Amino acid sequence: MKFKALIGTSVLAMAVATPAHAQSGGSSSDPYGEIVVTAQRQSERLQDVPIAVSAFSSEALEAQQIKTPSDLQLTLPNVTFTKTNFTGASFTIRGIGDLCVGTTCDSATAIHLNGDPLFSTRLFETEFFDLERVEVLRGPQGTLFGRNATSGVVNVITAKPKLGAFEASAEGEYGNYNSIKGKGMVNIPLGDTAAIRVAGIYLNRDGYTKNAFLNTRIDDRDLYSVRGSLRWEPTSDTTIDLLGSYFHERDQRTRIQKQLCQRDPTGILGCLNNRLDNSPFNGNATFTAALTSREFLATQGIPTAFALGSLYGTDVYANTTIPSDPRTVNTAYTPSYFTSELTLQGRLDHNFGPVSLQVSGQYQKVKLDASQDYNSNIGNRALYAGGLATLQAAAQGGLGAALTPYFAPVAAALIPNGPAGKLCTSLADDTGFGSFGGNSICSDQSLQFDRSNQYNSSWSAEGILTSDFDGPFNFLVGGIYADYHLTENSYYVNAFPIDYLTGVLGAFSSVANVNRNQNGVITAANPLPPGFLGTPFFRNNTDDLKIKSYGLFGEAYFEFNDRIKLTAGLRYNNDRKTVVARSTLASFLVPFGLTGSAFDSPTAAGFDADPATPCPVASSETSSTVGGIGTIAGCEAFQTRSVKFNKLTGRVVLDFKLSPDNLLYASYSRGYKSGGINPPLQPIFSVPESFKPEQVDAFEIGSKNTFANGALQLNLTAFYYKYKDLQLSKIVARTAVNDNVDANIYGFEAEAIVRPDPDWAINLGFSYLHTKVSQDKFTSNPRDFGGGRSDAVIIKDITNAANCAVAPGTAGNAAGSNGFVNYVNQVVIQNGIPDPANPGRFLVSPGANLQGTTTFPADGGIASTGAFSICSVLQSVAAAAGTNFDPAGIQVFTAGIPVNIRGNQLPQAPNVKFSTGVQYTARLGGDMTLVPRFDIAYTGESYGSIFNGNVNKIKGYAQVNAQLQLNGADDKWFVKGFIQNLFDANSVTGLYITDQSSGNYTNIFTLEPRRYGIAAGVKF
Repeated sequence: MKFKALIGTSVLAMAVATPAHAQSGGSSSDPYGEIVVTAQRQSERLQDVPIAVSAFSSEALEAQQIKTPSDLQLTLPNVTFTKTNFTGASFTIRGIGDLCVGTTCDSATAIHLNGDPLFSTRLFETEFFDLERVEVLRGPQGTLFGRNATSGVVNVITAKPKLGAFEASAEGEYGNYNSIKGKGMVNIPLGDTAAIRVAGIYLNRDGYTKNAFLNTRIDDRDLYSVRGSLRWEPTSDTTIDLLGSYFHERDQRTRIQKQLCQRDPTGILGCLNNRLDNSPFNGNATFTAALTSREFLATQGIPTAFALGSLYGTDVYANTTIPSDPRTVNTAYTPSYFTSELTLQGRLDHNFGPVSLQVSGQYQKVKLDASQDYNSNIGNRALYAGGLATLQAAAQGGLGAALTPYFAPVAAALIPNGPAGKLCTSLADDTGFGSFGGNSICSDQSLQFDRSNQYNSSWSAEGILTSDFDGPFNFLVGGIYADYHLTENSYYVNAFPIDYLTGVLGAFSSVANVNRNQNGVITAANPLPPGFLGTPFFRNNTDDLKIKSYGLFGEAYFEFNDRIKLTAGLRYNNDRKTVVARSTLASFLVPFGLTGSAFDSPTAAGFDADPATPCPVASSETSSTVGGIGTIAGCEAFQTRSVKFNKLTGRVVLDFKLSPDNLLYASYSRGYKSGGINPPLQPIFSVPESFKPEQVDAFEIGSKNTFANGALQLNLTAFYYKYKDLQLSKIVARTAVNDNVDANIYGFEAEAIVRPDPDWAINLGFSYLHTKVSQDKFTSNPRDFGGGRSDAVIIKDITNAANCAVAPGTAGNAAGSNGFVNYVNQVVIQNGIPDPANPGRFLVSPGANLQGTTTFPADGGIASTGAFSICSVLQSVAAAAGTNFDPAGIQVFTAGIPVNIRGNQLPQAPNVKFSTGVQYTARLGGDMTLVPRFDIAYTGESYGSIFNGNVNKIKGYAQVNAQLQLNGADDKWFVKGFIQNLFDANSVTGLYITDQSSGNYTNIFTLEPRRYGIAAGVKF
């Protein structure tokens, strides 16, 4: 027999999902006809494919109100979807999602358009329109699909031009939030052998979120997308498809819905470890508060009158309130969101008879730029009054005329109308000058915001040769090459206190090499030129990233008879990544009035973006520091790193047809995802430079069944994954860095379609999932740097706002660790630490007045005590005199006390999911139909962090949708009313824990609120 119709044994695993309507006609009121998929590079019945694929036709997408990628999770078993912290999104399939964060991370779930892999795509920013279907493949892929993916593939197949027929359609929708949406399509034949198809969508709506402070609405949408396709069939054996699409969005959409925190009154952590409240984090935990505090300035010999506050005083968010409604915020900064994507595709299919050739390629160009309030709150600027008044006085000669040139430019840039006027904050820019170059935003409030931008392009080419012999043996062989080039990716954090500290510390750094009296007045000449510390904002910048990848793959198929078939496949993967990056914040002195870039500063030569590479010793002019944040001896303007990975993977599938309607199968496959490179951090932090590739061994058994002439369709599958080196991220120094861990996963999926008669259709889905870390893995919990130990002391470092921990060598000796910290704070740091290389100067000046250790609230989930101190000083004293406080010595854990996460559940992996949908077709006169439909989906509890615990728990949630649609004869027109999220649930889909120097609060991501409206459409 011919093999082409039976080749479906290689790429998909079990499923029904919600079978979509057959591609050849049918009523839009019946989305459950037999579906034909091309997930194995050719057409075949979904029920004949022995691996997990869920497919939705355009009719099924509309019927179930699957308008966006986020909606897919509501129907699919063991699939979740959430936005993520840095303008991205994560599909999690069977517990495996995009837990790796960074420019060099590959997606665990590969996104494809018409079978071609997409890099950094914004495809899912828009709503679905003019699609043939969407296929979701569960389980590791790679033998036939693009670059390997360890969790699965989402393949979006666009509608193709139809030859010989003119068609057109239009649809309009109006809903709450003044939502206006229009979709349209026109198909024009060009003779008998060609046709073009043009489709588009436009969406404009008001914001879902109310900004109570400015009395405005944010989180709106204003987007459009257009797509043009050409199909040419010069012969019956040759088809050429060309596609071009463009997507554009510019609005005030937010990346993060809300910030939650159990407030820490000590300020040492910012947020506690027991629960998530609608409370503000403690602003004294941030690096801006630490470096503008009286305590820090005292350690630098800078007059404390310049301080914006005290670490032991009232913080800027102490008396603020956080609205309990997730869709109400208080912010003085209006978010902005822009993205665009250009995609070009081409494909040639030619049938040579016994073999067929498919050649395809695609090109992408993506731009992204998004900004929003970093802390989502309004701080109390009145607390800054003393420091601002001191800055103004210094600018006017209050510290002596010799210092006026150093402080006058700072005051002019930041408080141009005096201490009571507007406060100016640097805008994120490439020059690194910010406010000190005139690039700022001024407000009555102290602003803080972040910005994420990215520009990249990519292309890929793929060729596949398949056989179609009459005998029992057939094959598929292919190869793919992909090239990705990112030319800009930056994450910025801007805040008025950053500008203030870079200006004030820059002024004192400029005169650091001359003598000053106790009031800061110069008593010797020849200081450095007046300047500020650049950059006056945090910037983690990937200046260039190149990824080159190729794969060679093949599968062999052997039919023992008409019922038993064996598939065996291999793939060789090769990935090479080269990245050029750096991270800056107050890293070197920049003279006022400099043109070009901050890196043109004479002292920029002292900046070292790559401390691991040896550099010549810098001169004293290029190595002066202020608390470790001034200029740093070095020579590398960027860190350049390259990595290369290669792997041989494969799969084996045995399927057995009990009957034409009943299929059993068993499979083994190995999935692979390449490793990457961690971004550079400030030199005071140390993380591994790279992280390993992922590998998963997946075992699966399943059954796909149709009973009673289609009245019941039931598909069952069970799977077990043995995962090696799963990639996980955490925040260090405001930057995401990645590590690896092993895990075991197993689960079960069941899907069914019930058709008691042709007018009724019921879809059912259920899944169970169990995930756990399978190795002893010790790592620090960002919410509890004390590792749960009552004998430990958690330290907030006043020189950088990072946390470290102090613990005794003798377990349980809490008195020893607390006594040690109290001694360092109240004796060593209080009295100052002389600089042995410069007599008369201090590494740490006296008079910091640091307090002793304190306890955290009893319900905070923190067993340790805490204190403000300096981690490097604690390390030095522990090395010299730690045994004076504990016989076994005192230990200082710079990254926190590690805890074992063995047995913990993986993030975004709910144990249970189920869904059901029911619709009835009432047949009216004139061949019209009225179709009511009701859908409900429940997603069980999960965790948003590998550390689990109540504070990281994501509650289970239900989503209910309903609609009523009236269809005209032959489906030429329709009118419908719809409602999504009927009970207006504020369902949380994911969370992200920020860095300790930002306050350890939690960003959450939610589903959309209740939406309702009416829509009408026509077809020609």
